[in-house]
Amino acid sequence: MTLGSFTLPFASSLRRLFGNRAMLFGAIILLVVILAAILAPWIAPYAPNKLSIVNKLKGPSMAHIFGTDEFGRDIFSRAIFAGRVSLLVSLGVVCISTVIGVFLGVIAGYFRRLDAPISRLLDAMMSFPDILLAIALVAALGPSLVTVILALGITYAPRLARIVRGSTLVLRELPYIEAAISMGLPTWQILGRHILLNLASPILVQATFVFASAMLAEASLSFLGVGVSSDMPTWGTMLASGREFMNNAPWLMVFPGLAIVFSVLSLQLLGDGLRDLVDPRLAKES
Repeated sequence: MTLGSFTLPFASSLRRLFGNRAMLFGAIILLVVILAAILAPWIAPYAPNKLSIVNKLKGPSMAHIFGTDEFGRDIFSRAIFAGRVSLLVSLGVVCISTVIGVFLGVIAGYFRRLDAPISRLLDAMMSFPDILLAIALVAALGPSLVTVILALGITYAPRLARIVRGSTLVLRELPYIEAAISMGLPTWQILGRHILLNLASPILVQATFVFASAMLAEASLSFLGVGVSSDMPTWGTMLASGREFMNNAPWLMVFPGLAIVFSVLSLQLLGDGLRDLVDPRLAKES
């Protein structure tokens, strides 16, 4: 196989990538959010928990571009540091849900005898609303950053498992898989070399949607008071504390809400763009 055979598909993918303005818009927003979270100690003008009762409930100004809350804390600084928590939780959830989901999905799709019990387990988990299942797991494990990540990771694992299972069922019936089995290749080698490698694209696409859902779920748990510690700034806790002053100080809810909206929107746009890239049929239909 020559270098030119790789050039044409790569060039075509680049053209589709840069031609998808929605995906580029989402990628740019997500990049800004990530950079702001990484550089938070240098970007934030104030410490996120610095109190200043004299400046409480001040509107947006040059000194506090997003205003201040009921304790005089700078909303802009807290929003940037809250992005760190949201990204950390979402990344942890994606890692845990991917490991669990891919394992269960591949096992259920490849081994016929294990398909029924694993599928019934996944159906049982997906019968509960995501947020209720997450609240139940957090309540059982105790509220903390680690338990929120673990609870949401378990909650979203069935989504990935169902997709991986369906793809594995299709791959298992392909001629080259049957040929590998007839040649006596070890099962682990078939799963690793022939199954998992062909599942990389759908897993990547679904992981972006799980990332967005986890970010929204973390904000919901924090808003309800069952998320991470209240000492740690999150977009959800900022919304929860700001609802009491919604009429007099709307900026307390507007800016954290916009941070959630744009972050989740960027991930959704990125996921849709990746889905079009890995599946040319969807790109032609759109």
